[in-house]
Amino acid sequence: MQDSNPLEDRLTELEIKASYTEDLLDHLNATVARQQQQIDLLVRELVELRNQQPEAGPGAARSLRDELPPHY
Repeated sequence: MQDSNPLEDRLTELEIKASYTEDLLDHLNATVARQQQQIDLLVRELVELRNQQPEAGPGAARSLRDELPPHY
């Protein structure tokens, strides 16, 4: 049985940890990129919804009663 070199063992462990860390970083970058795409889509949808909203003058206050469905 051959004795392993402690320095080589430590180096191997560090290389393994670095590999896992790099993989984790790649996954996190993909997640952030996907979330940014979702945020961009939501912002575009919000702008579209605001553009569809009827323009009320500055003095036109809306009541929550105006928001009730007609059957109430």
